[in-house]
Amino acid sequence: MLTIGELASYAGVTVRAVRHYHAKGLLPEPERDHSGYRRYGAGAVIELIRIRTLAAAGVPLARVRELLEADEEEFAAAVEDIDKRLRAEIRERQRHRERIARLAAGDNLALPPEVVAFLDHLRKLGVDARIVQVERDGWIPLAAHSPERVPQWVARKREQIADPRLIDFHLTLGRAFDEADDVRLVELADKLADYLTQTADEQGEDYVDDVDIEPPFAKLMDTLAFDSTPPARRLIELLRQRGWTGWTKLERTVGR
Repeated sequence: MLTIGELASYAGVTVRAVRHYHAKGLLPEPERDHSGYRRYGAGAVIELIRIRTLAAAGVPLARVRELLEADEEEFAAAVEDIDKRLRAEIRERQRHRERIARLAAGDNLALPPEVVAFLDHLRKLGVDARIVQVERDGWIPLAAHSPERVPQWVARKREQIADPRLIDFHLTLGRAFDEADDVRLVELADKLADYLTQTADEQGEDYVDDVDIEPPFAKLMDTLAFDSTPPARRLIELLRQRGWTGWTKLERTVGR
């Protein structure tokens, strides 16, 4: 026979919990023995463990009382229902965990995997973090606008960034941002214009610009880029003087 303290310890609850279950009528309270102590037998241990387990599973105490009084078949059915609910809660909590994990996943939070991989590739090349951020911020509306075209656009960007001239342009652009050097921006504009013109002549203007989005949307994306990196606005002005216009959507001007 066990004292209330021993019963509580064995069942993994507090003495206060045992007394609460007594008060709620869930666990019968034995009579005191000749020493003035209440003694509990094996049956009380089993009942207390059942109460503790059901309560811990989120079953209201009123329902616990009903289940303790139910026959074996009804109890088994109720346990199955509880198990289904718990499994559903586990799945929902797992989804919450995945969402929380994505909050710490940087670009993965808002971008398709192939875009994230492309941005990581730019970082490995040593491209300035501000330029990578402009790229990232531009990809978000693009992916929202035309998600089905993202793989094609990423493949084109990867093909283009493999050209050493374009890598050098990106690296030099980062240094120009730091130095606010208009002379360097002029040199960059010359390099980029020569690259665009040569590429367009060799592979067609569609190769240079294959974004195919509406002008108002392209203008919005240009504004986002210019606000993030003011030197980009100056660079695009210099490019316009060299026969190219636009940023998100590059086009050769008439007469070039």
